[in-house]
Amino acid sequence: MWESSWEVPENPCDVYGFCGAFAICTNKKSPICECLRGFVPLSNDEWSKSNWTGGCVRRSELLCERNRSSLASGNTKPDKFRALKGIKLPDHHHFFPYMDANQCQQWCLGNCSCKGYSYVEGIYCMVWTQDLIDIQQFSTGGKNLYLRLAYVDSGEETKRATLIITLTTIGGVLLLGGFIFGLCRWTTYKKRRRTMLNHLNSHDKIVSRDTLQKEVHTQESYELPIYEFKEITASTDNFSFRNKLGEGGFGAVYKGILDDGQQVAVKRLSGDSGQGIEEFKNEIMLISKLQHKNLVRLLGCCIEGKERLLIYEYMTNKSLDTILFDPKKRTQLDWATRFNIILGIGRGLIYLHRDSCLRIIHRDLKCSNVLLDERMNPKISDFGLARTFQMTQELANTHRIVGTYGYMSPEYAMGGVMSEKSDVFSYGVVLLEIISGKRNSQLIDREQVYPLAHAWKSWKEGREIELMDQTLTNTSCLSECLRCIHVGLLCVQDLAKDRPTMTEALYMLSSEIDLPEPNEPLFTLQRLSGTSIGQTHENMFSINGVTISMTEGR
Repeated sequence: MWESSWEVPENPCDVYGFCGAFAICTNKKSPICECLRGFVPLSNDEWSKSNWTGGCVRRSELLCERNRSSLASGNTKPDKFRALKGIKLPDHHHFFPYMDANQCQQWCLGNCSCKGYSYVEGIYCMVWTQDLIDIQQFSTGGKNLYLRLAYVDSGEETKRATLIITLTTIGGVLLLGGFIFGLCRWTTYKKRRRTMLNHLNSHDKIVSRDTLQKEVHTQESYELPIYEFKEITASTDNFSFRNKLGEGGFGAVYKGILDDGQQVAVKRLSGDSGQGIEEFKNEIMLISKLQHKNLVRLLGCCIEGKERLLIYEYMTNKSLDTILFDPKKRTQLDWATRFNIILGIGRGLIYLHRDSCLRIIHRDLKCSNVLLDERMNPKISDFGLARTFQMTQELANTHRIVGTYGYMSPEYAMGGVMSEKSDVFSYGVVLLEIISGKRNSQLIDREQVYPLAHAWKSWKEGREIELMDQTLTNTSCLSECLRCIHVGLLCVQDLAKDRPTMTEALYMLSSEIDLPEPNEPLFTLQRLSGTSIGQTHENMFSINGVTISMTEGR
């Protein structure tokens, strides 16, 4: 026997979508449903009958692609975010685990379809591109949702008007007091001014305003600290060999200890490095503007005579290649650490490509240019080879081919065409190196092919586990490893259009979604030892620790 019963939720707000889209449900308020700020009921008649399921619609149109010209002309103000605190977050969100709070906000602001975002510790970035539905106000607990609103609905105009009224009142009082005070001081001021002018005319040369402005504008200023050469010399023990961390095409890098005890890495550019003063200044400008937890931080510089030095934060565990390719040290890199490094490098590249104040293409991403801090967190280094672009420029041609064989994309190595997808190719190579523990420059003895071609063949035949470093064969995250191999192969496709963006690549790595099949990377089958550059197979690939290698195109 069955006893039938019927029950409704004690709290009506627990009913899915009870208040419709863009409305919030609060159980202890009357009426129970209310439109979000900047929204009005879709049907006033239905709402008057306590039928809220139709929801609300936006009162004012958002600033989007169709009216961005109004923003440039000053006729329209940018969209703003308003926080809804302590709520049940709406349904149908997109999840970006690699973004921090600022990146999450910028992503939402830069996408016309984005309605709001939330950043929750442990969950990270969540964004909404569909109607916001099933929102409930909690009395305690809950999360914060940042609702995107047109400027006129954000409350900024009200704040501005209040501020103007307050400042006007204060200004009036101060002006009256100042006027009275000024009357009392006027006579004294005239006497002092006359005395001062007489003194200047008789003793000093009066400099014109134009001359003064010219002198000010000719003075060159730096935002970064400028160190004296003798201070850096002392910190590195006169650039002693025992403090040398590595050496590349642009010179050597030394460990130093400043007077305050801070450890630093000093890059001393060689006189024949080919990098002129303008390139040096460009590198300073680039690095000083870039701030991200997965980028090496520039602490200062030194320009004295022919000496040019860059002072970086010191990374305890040096470069990734010194650990990854060492048979004994690589055991420090378990799968969790390697996966964190893979994601961290990706986050750094996304910042360079999309989120920084400049648009940066690194052009020489490799394991030796990824440094590790004391917690094995990755930081991308060496932006001397970076190239900046306007945000609307997708590709650029260059006659100066700079980078490292084995990491350069086909279109860049053979045609000098570079884009964000050039860095994606390098990222794919690094990703596969991190998983396999082998350099891409090494031949597979058994089949005499390069690792990229070997990786694709193993994946095609279902033998991906053979690609994994032997220290990872017992990992409990085998599916995650295989997904990384799959994404790595997508990143090293011969054609740039077939590669994902860095944002797409990290989304693939972090989500259980179906991935497209990669094509065979034919470019990697070529024998580089026969190139006309004139290098042997042994010295063709950069093995430096923390500096840059460069190849000049003919």
